Amino acid sequence: MFLESIGKRSNKVKNQVERGAVKRFADSIGDSHPIFIDEEVGKNSRYKNNIAPPTFPRVFDYGSIEGLNLPNKGLIHGEQTYHYERPLLVGEDVLCYSEIKDYYEKEGKAGKMGFLVLMNNGEDLEGNTIFTSESVVIITEAVRKGLSV
Repeated sequence: MFLESIGKRSNKVKNQVERGAVKRFADSIGDSHPIFIDEEVGKNSRYKNNIAPPTFPRVFDYGSIEGLNLPNKGLIHGEQTYHYERPLLVGEDVLCYSEIKDYYEKEGKAGKMGFLVLMNNGEDLEGNTIFTSESVVIITEAVRKGLSV
Protein backbone atom coordinates (compact mmCIF):
# COMPACT_ATOMS: atom_id res chain seq x y z
CA MET A 1 0.00 0.00 0.00
CA PHE A 2 2.81 2.45 0.87
CA LEU A 3 5.57 0.77 -1.15
CA GLU A 4 5.21 3.24 -4.04
CA SER A 5 5.90 6.09 -1.59
CA ILE A 6 9.36 4.90 -0.52
CA GLY A 7 11.87 7.63 -1.33
CA LYS A 8 9.33 10.47 -1.40
CA ARG A 9 10.22 13.48 0.69
CA SER A 10 8.71 16.74 1.83
CA ASN A 11 9.97 20.18 0.92
CA LYS A 12 12.34 21.78 3.44
CA VAL A 13 10.71 23.92 6.13
CA LYS A 14 12.62 26.54 8.15
CA ASN A 15 12.27 26.18 11.93
CA GLN A 16 13.92 28.18 14.68
CA VAL A 17 15.31 26.79 17.92
CA GLU A 18 13.49 29.45 19.92
CA ARG A 19 14.61 30.07 23.51
CA GLY A 20 11.10 30.11 25.00
CA ALA A 21 10.16 26.90 23.19
CA VAL A 22 13.31 25.18 24.47
CA LYS A 23 12.51 26.25 28.04
CA ARG A 24 8.90 25.04 27.77
CA PHE A 25 10.04 21.77 26.23
CA ALA A 26 12.67 21.19 28.95
CA ASP A 27 10.03 21.93 31.60
CA SER A 28 7.54 19.56 29.98
CA ILE A 29 9.99 16.65 29.94
CA GLY A 30 11.17 17.40 33.48
CA ASP A 31 14.78 18.16 32.48
CA SER A 32 15.85 21.54 33.86
CA HIS A 33 19.56 21.08 33.06
CA PRO A 34 21.12 24.57 33.05
CA ILE A 35 22.66 24.04 29.57
CA PHE A 36 19.12 24.22 28.19
CA ILE A 37 17.75 27.21 30.12
CA ASP A 38 20.43 29.26 31.93
CA GLU A 39 21.93 31.84 29.55
CA GLU A 40 25.12 32.28 31.62
CA VAL A 41 25.74 28.53 31.67
CA GLY A 42 25.23 28.48 27.90
CA LYS A 43 27.66 31.37 27.29
CA ASN A 44 30.31 29.67 29.41
CA SER A 45 29.84 26.23 27.87
CA ARG A 46 31.95 24.72 25.09
CA TYR A 47 29.07 25.60 22.70
CA LYS A 48 29.08 29.31 23.76
CA ASN A 49 25.29 29.08 23.74
CA ASN A 50 22.39 27.15 25.22
CA ILE A 51 21.44 23.94 23.44
CA ALA A 52 18.12 22.16 23.01
CA PRO A 53 17.27 18.81 24.64
CA PRO A 54 17.99 15.82 22.37
CA THR A 55 14.32 15.10 21.62
CA PHE A 56 13.45 18.75 20.89
CA PRO A 57 13.23 18.17 17.10
CA ARG A 58 9.93 16.42 17.82
CA VAL A 59 8.29 19.88 17.83
CA PHE A 60 9.64 20.96 14.42
CA ASP A 61 7.57 21.24 11.26
CA TYR A 62 8.88 18.81 8.62
CA GLY A 63 6.41 19.67 5.88
CA SER A 64 4.06 17.24 4.14
CA ILE A 65 4.94 14.36 1.88
CA GLU A 66 2.66 14.48 -1.14
CA GLY A 67 0.31 11.49 -1.21
CA LEU A 68 0.99 10.43 2.38
CA ASN A 69 -2.39 10.80 4.04
CA LEU A 70 -2.21 9.17 7.46
CA PRO A 71 -5.17 9.50 9.84
CA ASN A 72 -4.89 11.56 13.02
CA LYS A 73 -6.14 8.64 15.14
CA GLY A 74 -5.40 4.94 15.36
CA LEU A 75 -1.67 4.97 14.61
CA ILE A 76 0.89 3.48 16.99
CA HIS A 77 4.27 5.13 17.59
CA GLY A 78 6.61 2.13 17.35
CA GLU A 79 10.02 3.61 18.08
CA GLN A 80 12.17 6.65 17.45
CA THR A 81 15.93 7.17 17.40
CA TYR A 82 17.97 10.36 17.04
CA HIS A 83 21.49 10.82 15.68
CA TYR A 84 23.32 14.12 16.08
CA GLU A 85 26.32 15.54 14.26
CA ARG A 86 26.26 18.40 16.80
CA PRO A 87 23.77 19.89 19.30
CA LEU A 88 20.98 22.26 18.28
CA LEU A 89 21.90 25.79 19.35
CA VAL A 90 19.28 28.11 20.79
CA GLY A 91 18.48 30.83 18.27
CA GLU A 92 19.59 29.02 15.13
CA ASP A 93 17.47 28.28 12.09
CA VAL A 94 17.12 24.66 10.99
CA LEU A 95 15.81 23.39 7.66
CA CYS A 96 13.73 20.26 8.25
CA TYR A 97 12.21 17.66 5.93
CA SER A 98 10.88 14.09 6.10
CA GLU A 99 11.48 11.11 3.85
CA ILE A 100 9.75 7.73 3.61
CA LYS A 101 12.56 5.20 4.05
CA ASP A 102 10.69 1.88 4.09
CA TYR A 103 7.38 0.10 4.42
CA TYR A 104 6.77 -3.51 5.37
CA GLU A 105 3.98 -5.61 6.83
CA LYS A 106 3.79 -8.29 9.52
CA GLU A 107 1.00 -10.53 10.67
CA GLY A 108 -0.19 -9.74 14.22
CA LYS A 109 -2.86 -11.01 16.60
CA ALA A 110 -5.35 -8.47 15.28
CA GLY A 111 -4.46 -8.93 11.60
CA LYS A 112 -1.82 -7.52 9.29
CA MET A 113 0.05 -4.47 10.54
CA GLY A 114 1.96 -2.01 8.38
CA PHE A 115 5.27 -0.52 9.50
CA LEU A 116 6.10 2.84 7.93
CA VAL A 117 9.69 4.00 8.49
CA LEU A 118 10.13 7.78 8.33
CA MET A 119 13.41 9.70 8.45
CA ASN A 120 13.29 13.28 9.70
CA ASN A 121 16.25 15.46 8.79
CA GLY A 122 17.53 18.76 10.16
CA GLU A 123 20.17 20.84 8.38
CA ASP A 124 21.82 24.20 8.94
CA LEU A 125 21.27 26.92 6.34
CA GLU A 126 24.40 25.77 4.45
CA GLY A 127 22.93 22.27 4.01
CA ASN A 128 25.06 20.49 6.64
CA THR A 129 23.28 17.76 8.60
CA ILE A 130 22.69 18.62 12.26
CA PHE A 131 20.51 15.61 13.13
CA THR A 132 18.47 12.77 11.75
CA SER A 133 15.59 11.02 13.44
CA GLU A 134 14.14 7.70 12.37
CA SER A 135 10.66 6.73 13.51
CA VAL A 136 8.43 3.74 12.92
CA VAL A 137 4.69 4.28 12.61
CA ILE A 138 2.60 1.15 13.06
CA ILE A 139 -0.63 1.06 11.07
CA THR A 140 -3.12 -1.51 12.33
CA GLU A 141 -5.28 -3.53 9.96
CA ALA A 142 -8.39 -1.62 11.06
CA VAL A 143 -6.72 1.67 10.15
CA ARG A 144 -5.24 0.26 6.92
CA LYS A 145 -8.72 -0.84 5.77
CA GLY A 146 -10.04 2.67 6.34
CA LEU A 147 -7.31 4.34 4.28
CA SER A 148 -7.96 5.21 0.68
CA VAL A 149 -4.37 5.20 -0.55
